Amino acid sequence: MKTSDFYYDLPERLIAQTPLQQRDASRMMALNKQTGAVEHRHFTDLIEYLEPGDVLVLNNSRVIPARLLGERADTGYPVELVLLTDHGDGLWECLTRPGKKCRVGAELTFGGGKLTATVEDILPDGGNRMIRFHYEGVFLEVLGELGTMPLPPYIKEKLEDPERYQTVYSKTPGSAAAPTAGLHFTPELMQRIRQKGVNIAYVTLHVGLGTFRPVKVEDVNEHVMHSEYYTMDAENAELINRTRAEGGRVFAVGTTATRTLETIADENGQVRPCSGWTNIFIYPGYKFKVIDCLVTNFHLPESTLMMLISAFAGRDNIMNAYAIAVQEEYRFFSFGDSMLIFDDTKRG
Repeated sequence: MKTSDFYYDLPERLIAQTPLQQRDASRMMALNKQTGAVEHRHFTDLIEYLEPGDVLVLNNSRVIPARLLGERADTGYPVELVLLTDHGDGLWECLTRPGKKCRVGAELTFGGGKLTATVEDILPDGGNRMIRFHYEGVFLEVLGELGTMPLPPYIKEKLEDPERYQTVYSKTPGSAAAPTAGLHFTPELMQRIRQKGVNIAYVTLHVGLGTFRPVKVEDVNEHVMHSEYYTMDAENAELINRTRAEGGRVFAVGTTATRTLETIADENGQVRPCSGWTNIFIYPGYKFKVIDCLVTNFHLPESTLMMLISAFAGRDNIMNAYAIAVQEEYRFFSFGDSMLIFDDTKRG
């Protein structure tokens, strides 16, 4: 299987640069994974595909203002960091720019000295740096004062309201990128979903910028996924297991929730409370253990996310649906429209 098998041609004008004024006003393509049939709906119509006793699984990770602009303490040369992974005790894996100014031992300063840092190591895979920060007080509060939202590289316009790159149910800080499939939900829609008798469960997976990295190998089997930290607590694990036991369907909201559930499930699809790191790589041939339906956005060509949804719905179904989405001028990527991939055979 080749990476090029997941390529499609996308006009740049279809890449959404700003969010819609109303979150749930986005369009939603509903794809029947059995037949490949496509319906053109709006996101508020998601409730019509949910039935009492189903469970919607959301990733409640919150994006941190992980982009820092500072300078070398000795020369004043400008540097930019994007915080990727927290290793504890002030040590973070960071994306640095320019890398040549962030050699081991370099001292960095931000906000006139409110935050300083030392480059401790250069990682072999991709050249990211291990950087230790020095500060007074609470690190996330310092970061909130000095940092900005690290938007994906394909978004060129300024985001006026940073909360639009957060889901309305975001809770646990730690992501460098938003779990964008959930950006379409509003509190009102979630309330209507609950009133219908649909359960809502949460997982936490802190999304890294590896989400946006292209697959650079020709053979899909040779690609190595980045690792991301996840948490599933006992209450939500029990809710998901009870739903499955009682015949309800599991709707995963986003590839991040999907990867978390598939990581922690046993062969019978039972999930357990746990936390840890996952680098699960899902591509065609994978046998899903937990999820029945998937709410997702439209993804970059040749990305691991295209491979995941192709594993779930079939590559031919996905490539055909994407061709239709381009023809119908859906909005693509983080601030774009939504796709629901559903299993009609399991509806009550």
